[in-house]
Amino acid sequence: MAPKPAASFPSREEVVRYIRDSGASLAKRDLVRAFRISAEDRGRFRALLRDIEDAGEIERGRGRKLLAPDSLPPVTVVRVLEIDLDGEAIAVPDRWDDDAPPRIFMAPERRGGPALTVGQRALARIGKQADGSYAGRVMKLLDGDGTVRVVGVLSHGRAGLQFQPADKRQRDPLPVADADSAGGVAGDLVAAMLEPRGRFGPKRIRVTERLGRADDPKVIGLLALHGSGIPTEFPTAALAQAADAAFAVPKGYVDLRALPLVTIDGADARDFDDAVWAEPAEGGGWHLMVAIADVAHYVPAGSPLDREAFNRGNSVYLPDRVVPMLPEALSNGLCSLVPQEERLCLAAHLWIDPQGRLTRHRFVRGVMRSRARLTYEQVQAARDGAPDEHTEPLWDGVLQPLYGAFDALAAARAARGTLDLDLPERVVQLGPDGRVTGIGTRTRLDSHRLIEEFMIAANVAAAEALTTGRLACLFRVHDAPDRARLDAVRDFLAPLGYTLAKGQVIRPRAFTQILEQARGTAHAPIVNEMVLRAQAQAVYSPDNIGHFGLALPLYAHFTSPIRRYADLTVHRALIRVFDLGADGTRDEDLERLAAVGEHVSFAERRAATAEREATDRFTAAYLSAQIGRVLNGRITGVTRFGLFVRLAETGADGLVPVSTLPDDFYDHDQAAHTLIGRRWGRVFALGASVTTRLTEADPLTGSCLLHLLDAEQGAPGDMAPQPAATPDRSRPSRAGPPPRKGRRRRGER
Repeated sequence: MAPKPAASFPSREEVVRYIRDSGASLAKRDLVRAFRISAEDRGRFRALLRDIEDAGEIERGRGRKLLAPDSLPPVTVVRVLEIDLDGEAIAVPDRWDDDAPPRIFMAPERRGGPALTVGQRALARIGKQADGSYAGRVMKLLDGDGTVRVVGVLSHGRAGLQFQPADKRQRDPLPVADADSAGGVAGDLVAAMLEPRGRFGPKRIRVTERLGRADDPKVIGLLALHGSGIPTEFPTAALAQAADAAFAVPKGYVDLRALPLVTIDGADARDFDDAVWAEPAEGGGWHLMVAIADVAHYVPAGSPLDREAFNRGNSVYLPDRVVPMLPEALSNGLCSLVPQEERLCLAAHLWIDPQGRLTRHRFVRGVMRSRARLTYEQVQAARDGAPDEHTEPLWDGVLQPLYGAFDALAAARAARGTLDLDLPERVVQLGPDGRVTGIGTRTRLDSHRLIEEFMIAANVAAAEALTTGRLACLFRVHDAPDRARLDAVRDFLAPLGYTLAKGQVIRPRAFTQILEQARGTAHAPIVNEMVLRAQAQAVYSPDNIGHFGLALPLYAHFTSPIRRYADLTVHRALIRVFDLGADGTRDEDLERLAAVGEHVSFAERRAATAEREATDRFTAAYLSAQIGRVLNGRITGVTRFGLFVRLAETGADGLVPVSTLPDDFYDHDQAAHTLIGRRWGRVFALGASVTTRLTEADPLTGSCLLHLLDAEQGAPGDMAPQPAATPDRSRPSRAGPPPRKGRRRRGER
């Protein structure tokens, strides 16, 4: 905050300097109070403020508050920060010295321009919008030579073969020269390079690989994988190393074969990397064991397998396939804890008190034999009093103690006040031919929560052990939401009757209380969505800042080294700290730990993008036979170019373009998440229930287009947050520079 000014009537320069140095928008009363303006001088002071504003030295922001004019030049270098949940690329100035750089909403690229990706730098033309936000349009990409890898489908065009990108943000086809087609024909799904051809010439598409026929449902997964740049083939050396691996019990391993460890996974799981066991502890509480496949034994640091595992970062799970981090000889073989087979493991002994608090732990390397491979549904049925032939003999000695320990851990979780979001997960159901037979929602059972709590306890123990051992490791960190996101969710929730208290430190319990209040109400889905949007991205880092969502000061991923490289690094660190073998963390591994954290965090985001896009494409393929159908949904995104609606039946997200809304000029209020018609005052608000007609479903891009059936829908009284301030109505919102004079646009198309 700027220093408090003197009590005398301020000069023009003092007022401007104070507003600039404050770093915030200020109401007139804030300035009157700060400068101690007397009642008789207030008219004179208002005149001074008007004079300064007219000169452009200060400007009006939201709520007519005064602030320093923004310093973004009309052309500047930007860096893409994220692709938000609405599909918009959001950038920030590439060079910005302050803590909170302005966010720039990038316009969709014109024909021939590649879709922007996270981390990309570009020279952009910047314009300020009526709602105070910034919009930008790419003038030139600055990273590399401008060549971009793309995936799409070949088709017949007016002038011959053309390439249709499989990206919903790039809808225009591009011509393909015969010499650049690589023998591809119309209907082929292909990978290609989008190359610049001079400064102002059209882009050149050069096909590099034919992936299959576009009408084959099995290519939907390939689209997501190739579009995200995920490796799908293992190097020969890595495959050979995996094939040569053999089971043998090394010297010093503890014999755990007598313990009735069991695995509990989904019915469709093919790899089992964790097994659990529990018994009552002496003096109360519980003694638990979480045994994890000993991947470090089979994947030495620096080996071909290790290099490829690092390159992939994690396994990727699509509706029709799994792309494993390790070859199947390990992921489904020696490192999978299949029942009645001896397997090497790294096991965590955990002791918790009756309240579920971790009191001590010990890590050992051992040999185990899983007693049974159980599914979540089997275990839940046994808990509900309907055991089957597999779970009935295990109930008293194995499953009941597991639930006893789970109840204690769940109580400890509730006492910590963790963030518990209720967000349905789509499940794509496929037939034998690979075509979609239905879209369902995954049911979350107590048996899921049981395994989750055991894994969290083991992860906490691993982080504590490495911190006590003073060895650097990759923590799983989750920062608290930043102030801007908190303010946005607070402003949205207030009109719905939910209060997110202001304070210096936000706790996850504050969000959980709101989620509990909303449970079972019409608000619940959108409240959960907004709380999710407020959260920071969890990442891997050697710098521990704790895990906000789990309300834990120390946390590391330990339980899935088959499918996450970060967990493998934690295993190696534990081996070194507890002197469990010669294959622990090396000194050179410690030196590159930060770089490893950045890479595996990127690989995680890459996998999540591929998984989401594959699900979207399968869902669009399912809906493509239902064009014209009337579907109910809820507005989950409000942007300059239209409304995103999540359909209730399938969970699919569709776009209602602003150009199809009732004829009007629509202002986008970013803070209130609304589109507001200037002439008729219609308000389309986040969270509103709507009825739509499906007009397009494109399996290639995974996009759906919808038409709003009732023009008066979009802002029922119990859902529509009202704008915190009257938006600037000087012109409609649009994503990009102003149109040329004489062109009339209705919102953003």
